[in-house]
Amino acid sequence: MATNHTTRGLIVAVIAAASFGLSGAFIKPLLESGWSPAAAVSARVLIGGVVLAPFAAVALRGRWGTLWRGRWRLLGMALIGVAGTQVLYFAAIERIPVSTAILIEYLAPVVLVLLVWARTRRAPRWMVLAGSGVAIAGLLLVVAPGGGHGLDAVGVALAVTAMLGCAGYYVIAARPADGLPPVALAAVGLLLGGVALLAVSATGLLPFVVSFRDVELFGGPAPWWVPLAVVGVLATALAYAAGITAAGLLGSRLSSFAGLLEVVAATVYAWLLLGESLGALQLVGGVLILAGIAFVRSDPTPTPTLSAPAEPAEPAKGTSLSLSGLESDNNVPLG
Repeated sequence: MATNHTTRGLIVAVIAAASFGLSGAFIKPLLESGWSPAAAVSARVLIGGVVLAPFAAVALRGRWGTLWRGRWRLLGMALIGVAGTQVLYFAAIERIPVSTAILIEYLAPVVLVLLVWARTRRAPRWMVLAGSGVAIAGLLLVVAPGGGHGLDAVGVALAVTAMLGCAGYYVIAARPADGLPPVALAAVGLLLGGVALLAVSATGLLPFVVSFRDVELFGGPAPWWVPLAVVGVLATALAYAAGITAAGLLGSRLSSFAGLLEVVAATVYAWLLLGESLGALQLVGGVLILAGIAFVRSDPTPTPTLSAPAEPAEPAKGTSLSLSGLESDNNVPLG
């Protein structure tokens, strides 16, 4: 049974990574046409939340009290997993190279391993340590950051905070469901996160600029709403719903390592859609990330949860990712 859960979880994690990876290739044309990062991110998460809302309503089956019981998890997903991490990342790339910021943010799986090590005072098995080293080496090859000379200290601090937010996203997503379907967590988290982003932008802390000019897409002009729709539906609605479902099946540790495939997917999409270079070292890096995931997957010992035990809840009839028909009965140990 555990093997079936893990296999299904890895399949959903790959879907999530492939979906998340689309965001860079389709948001870039919007940014080049005049959109500010805060405006683009606010639009994508609000669109994603609206798209998922009907599926969330069906999955809840009228059990609206579940939303109140899971209010802290919903707020955590909105403020940490959606709004906070993205705002911090975009603030970081204004000061340091994008590749460096990505490398720092995606150290989140290693942070989770170290946090569990510190919390339990029990060293991870060699498969987890080896997988961490191999996966991070692969990540380094994929993003191929430039030299670190003269990096802005504030930018690095922002990227490190975004990394902690990314780790928090996996921990929150992997918590026991307490009857809250993954698609409902994704929908409400996105909507609340979008509102939070709008509130922060209204203070003037983040520039908020939109443009309704045509964008350059696939070598020709396209309406501005085309890339926004792709990002909102695929790279946000599907991606968050699948990512939360995968975390529930795999636990925070393994799902965070599987999330490294997002960097590989983004690189491939940039090569196919934007004509950016894809070198041999990046291909090797992708293989190393897969090898690292395999090492972590081979560890038979479930990772203790980093969060407090969930409050007792009424038995759930099964929570589902209604968008794709994938189900999670949350009977596996969480990382």
